[in-house]
Amino acid sequence: MMIDIFNHFMPRAHLDRLAELVPGHMALPAFAKLKPLWDVEARLRLIDEFDGLQQVISLANPPIEAMAPAAASPALARRANDDLAKLCARHPDRFPTFVASLPMNNPDAAVEEADRAILDLGARGVQVFTHVAGEPLSAKKFRPVLRCMSEHDLPVFVHPMRSPQFPDYATEKASEDEIWFTFGWPYETSAAMARLIHSGLFDELPRLKIVTHHMGGMIPYFAGRIGLGFRQIFDGTMERNPLAAERGLKRPVIDYFRMLYADTALNGAAAATRCGHDFFGTAHALFATDAPFDPQGGRVLIGRTIEAVRALAIPEPEREAIFAGNARALLKI
Repeated sequence: MMIDIFNHFMPRAHLDRLAELVPGHMALPAFAKLKPLWDVEARLRLIDEFDGLQQVISLANPPIEAMAPAAASPALARRANDDLAKLCARHPDRFPTFVASLPMNNPDAAVEEADRAILDLGARGVQVFTHVAGEPLSAKKFRPVLRCMSEHDLPVFVHPMRSPQFPDYATEKASEDEIWFTFGWPYETSAAMARLIHSGLFDELPRLKIVTHHMGGMIPYFAGRIGLGFRQIFDGTMERNPLAAERGLKRPVIDYFRMLYADTALNGAAAATRCGHDFFGTAHALFATDAPFDPQGGRVLIGRTIEAVRALAIPEPEREAIFAGNARALLKI
């Protein structure tokens, strides 16, 4: 059994709403070419190519708040979550549950929708993005959403969000050579987690569970830099980080990063998977593929990610935990 906890499906009705609300959005012509993203039958055929595969589905970019203003985004989120819930109800053997989308530009409504999606529709988590229309996820206005998920004891799935409009250099107006995507998304994840951690989130909400997409972004590969901060070099000691002390953190900064969960959506890169697993450990690693975003509609991502997890030098019970056991426990399915 394999439970893919972070992949994406966009019901055709939601894709049509995107076209109506944001005509000319860069995703529209791209998504049209990727049939398993929006065509249910094509997605079912893809899943059936891999024995024992199930998918916990979530919407693809763009975020709800990028599609509608605060007054209209709650209704948009409700319709999207209703669509995903219906899909799960029709195909529970393939889609055991879904991750709800939230209108994060309306935090009060986001809390209401999280409650509704979980209690009424059966969602087993919520998806947010690394920033909310340019505002940091660590801003106090979004804390009620995170507190809500801590109380539900269900995870927050964090997806990176950056577009070509983020320039690579201050003198430019747009990113080039797909840097916004290749390196910008892992940076977004890492920066968002650092801001949340330094805001005292895990001291305030120690039961909160956050799943970082793409194995934590840059976090596992720069753990040494996390463990020795810039000011610590000059004004601290190996045991005392001045910034952490100013923020009132109760534990070493690196400990909070290890509290995060991470998925295996690394496009099948075996060495990166080993590095991520070494940092987060088996208990905080979950199988995910980011399907269907490859030129073969998800087949490459799924196949290579399975191979990367199988290549880990760990006992078989740990591999089974990554493939499915951890997901069952975290999502309570």
